Order: sequence, then structure tokens, then C-alpha cells
Amino acid sequence: MESEIRVRIADDLLMFLPAARREPVSRVAWDGTSTLGHVVESLGVPLPEAGRMTVRGEPVEPSARPAAGDEVSVEPVRRPQPVPLDPGQDAPRFLLDVHLGTLARRMRLLGLDTAYHNDMDDPSLVVQANAERRVLLTQDRGLLRRRALWFGAYVRGSRPDDQLRDVLDRFAPVLSPWTRCTACNGVLVPVGKEEIERDLEAGTRRSYDVYGRCAGCGQVYWRGAHGDRLEKIVEEATRQVGTARAGTARPPAAVSDG
Repeated sequence: MESEIRVRIADDLLMFLPAARREPVSRVAWDGTSTLGHVVESLGVPLPEAGRMTVRGEPVEPSARPAAGDEVSVEPVRRPQPVPLDPGQDAPRFLLDVHLGTLARRMRLLGLDTAYHNDMDDPSLVVQANAERRVLLTQDRGLLRRRALWFGAYVRGSRPDDQLRDVLDRFAPVLSPWTRCTACNGVLVPVGKEEIERDLEAGTRRSYDVYGRCAGCGQVYWRGAHGDRLEKIVEEATRQVGTARAGTARPPAAVSDG
């Protein structure tokens, strides 16, 4: 009989397995040479989504090589997940793939340094993420399997609201709302009304006195009629991050992908 190992996948990771093989325990033919990381990815789980791994109950690295008959356990990444930060940096920098444009704007609203391009291919995303030490957020599982990528994460949820909650729950980043341009990610700086009033509609000039301008693209911002909706997003995000940062490490919260 061919040698095999048994791999127990945590419930929170079963979503990555093909539907026909979505069982908590998988029997995997064992060739005697593959690393545990290779085995886990062959089942469908990208390594950036795999947390603690054990063989016979003992913690091991993805580079470990199990023996025939071993039972392996794979847990999800614990949350909040720490990200290496540069000196003086208080929150991770992010890079989002082409399908997450709405999420990028919401993250910028919260003051998170969030790069986004609607025309960048996978190799270029990896290059930028590595060069700028950005966490690459994506729903492309193949992109997360690229060995050169320094730090990546799968975004759960099909709706922007769910996606934002998932990112905040996973990283619990320090937020600085209303400090970044939602269009280009530039930093907002205060600007006097007299400097920009010629570019404002008459109704805007009459109704608002506090403005900011993007140091990058020059776009002007003020708390307009849409401000209440955005304020609600900011309030909910601030509350969620506070709860996440005060809590203990935990598995992912349930988020629908359908």
C-alpha cells in the first residue's frame, strides 16, 4: 500500500480546498521528500494563510518533512497578525490588487497607506510589495503562492463592508482617519478657504469652511453631504480595531465569501 500522511485542516481554512475535497482530514500520498509547506499548498491552502503547523502534536516549520503515517495539523493565522514595521512606522503599508478598488478607497479614508492600481499585473504587484514593504491584499490564491512575495494576505468577503472588516480584524492597524486622499493615497494638508474658493461651487462656499487638499494630486476635500455615511464607516472601523487590539489572539471571524 502506498505511504500516506493525514493532514487535518482547520475549519477556517477549508474554504481554500476544492469543494469535492473539502474535508477536515485529507489523506495525502507521501513521496518521502516534499516539505510540509508544499503538501499544504498542494491541498489548496496558500502558505500566507496557514498559521501554526504541527506534526504528531509538535510545532514545526513549513520546511519540515513529515514521515509516512504522520498526522499533520494546520491552523489559520492568528489574529491580530503582526507585520514587521520600519522605524517610525505605526501601521502596515498595503498594496491591493486590481479587484479591490472600493476597499482601497475605504482603507485610505481610515488613513492607511494603501497603494492601488487598476492595471498592474501579478509580477509587478509582487515587485512593488517587496520594494516598498507593503502587505499585498488579494483574492487571487495563485498570487499568494508566489515564493518571492514577502507578505501577503487573502481578503475574505465579496462585499467591501465585509472585506474591510476582515482586513481590520486581521491586522488591527493604527488608524488615522481623514488624513489621506481616497483617490491617489496622497497625504491631506489643511488649506485655507480663501486659497481655493474660486474652485468651489457657490453652495459649497456658503456651507463649509474647513477644507483639506491632497499634497499629491491637489484634490480638495470637505465634509459634504456624504460625510455622515463616511463618518459611520470611520466610527465602526475605529471601534472594531479597538476591540481587536484589546482582545487576545484568535482565528478569523466568520465572513461570507458568497
